[in-house]
Amino acid sequence: MSITSKASQRIQSLLDANSFVEIGGMITARATDFNMNPSETPSDGCVTGYGVIEGKAVYVYSQDASVMNGTVGEMHAKKIANLYDLAMKTGAPVIGLIDSAGLRLQESTDALNAFGTIYAKQAMASGVIPQITAVMGNCGGGLALFPTLTDFTFMEANNGKLFVNAPNALDGNTVEKCDTASAAFQSEESGIVDVVADEATILAEIRRLVSFLPCNNGEGSDIVDCTDDLNRVNPEIAGCKGDTAVALAIMADNNNFFELKANYGKDMVVGFLKLDGVTVGAVANRSEILGADGTVAEKMDAVLSKQGCEKAADFVNFCDAYDIPVLTLTNVKGYKATMCSEKGIAKAAAKLTYAFANATVPKVNVIVDKAFGTAAIAMNSKAVGADITICWPDAQIGTMDSKLAAKIMYDGESAEVLKEKAAEYEALQLSATSAARRGYVDQIIDAANTRKYVIGAFEMLFTKSEDRPFKKHGTV
Repeated sequence: MSITSKASQRIQSLLDANSFVEIGGMITARATDFNMNPSETPSDGCVTGYGVIEGKAVYVYSQDASVMNGTVGEMHAKKIANLYDLAMKTGAPVIGLIDSAGLRLQESTDALNAFGTIYAKQAMASGVIPQITAVMGNCGGGLALFPTLTDFTFMEANNGKLFVNAPNALDGNTVEKCDTASAAFQSEESGIVDVVADEATILAEIRRLVSFLPCNNGEGSDIVDCTDDLNRVNPEIAGCKGDTAVALAIMADNNNFFELKANYGKDMVVGFLKLDGVTVGAVANRSEILGADGTVAEKMDAVLSKQGCEKAADFVNFCDAYDIPVLTLTNVKGYKATMCSEKGIAKAAAKLTYAFANATVPKVNVIVDKAFGTAAIAMNSKAVGADITICWPDAQIGTMDSKLAAKIMYDGESAEVLKEKAAEYEALQLSATSAARRGYVDQIIDAANTRKYVIGAFEMLFTKSEDRPFKKHGTV
């Protein structure tokens, strides 16, 4: 393989040194219409092959924009489809590096069929082998389905362009008004992109993500030797019930937490961490974002939003497909109440509830602050299938805030009566102790001991097996 092309250089940077083996390097286009010359399409604009990332086998393709703008034609697609066949046979992830002008117009229906062939391979591979896509350059039109049919999407911050319809093709819009193809838009507004960074960082972050993932759905959660203290005590975690991304990093082995879709649905955190060397998927409510100096940089309501629910549901489905245990940190007071949210929150919350209820992997829920109403039920509660529920001492669990409950139950009473009844309601109906007495909480622990109790719960659940009614698949 020549390492002079950008496509080849990206592969070399991604994989372990000297591990890449090219497949199909001699393939060129067959079409000769419109003055096409097959001898001028080396590798038909796509470098394909296999290698390793920290010892894990992976298959990779990288589109070469210097060859017919990296357009997808018959033979280009055949190489990618062949790569998927090999990956499925051997049980290894597929990583695609996208940099293409899209469909090769000179090949017309052959190119259209080629797109469909890749779509089908991606669909068949879903839930069998992890699929990762990095948008390094253009990814437009039908090519935009490539990253959205895969599990994780990375995007180059400046040169990456991801769109079905170009910004200028949208009625009333121009790139200057809103660049809907930009990494910022696709990560913040559409929620397609998991990580936005420069090219070197993207390749490094893909390597880091692969270190958390199993190679296939038959392997189970990825396990490595743990070099961290299993009984580590962290008093500082009690101050992170608002920014649960920080709490998860504190809990993780060597404080290594890989957050996904950080720019989308910010009221929900999803990502991977290791606990005693075992990969665990984390889902957590978030009400604030801490800056580098530890002060609050951004505040949000502790509520479920449409975007947050969808983001979490997709993540839980991925974890369940690959037997990755799921940890939740719950701190939620209700649902986001806006006109925009109301259009989709019921369906999104239903999808989240279904994802947790449907998942048969070990599930542990830690209630770190508020757990109010049916929003808390949707967050991996015991009612929908959490195996172990742990609670911090000052957490509150119930239908709603005590002051609001008292106001509803004792409407028209004096402020003194309302205050008295609110205190009574809080003690009888909202306390962690009250929930534990009813069996809705299994353990009440000091926040500082969260890491060791969660590790213990997952170790106990390691051999979990759960039968479900026979069905082809659910419909939610």
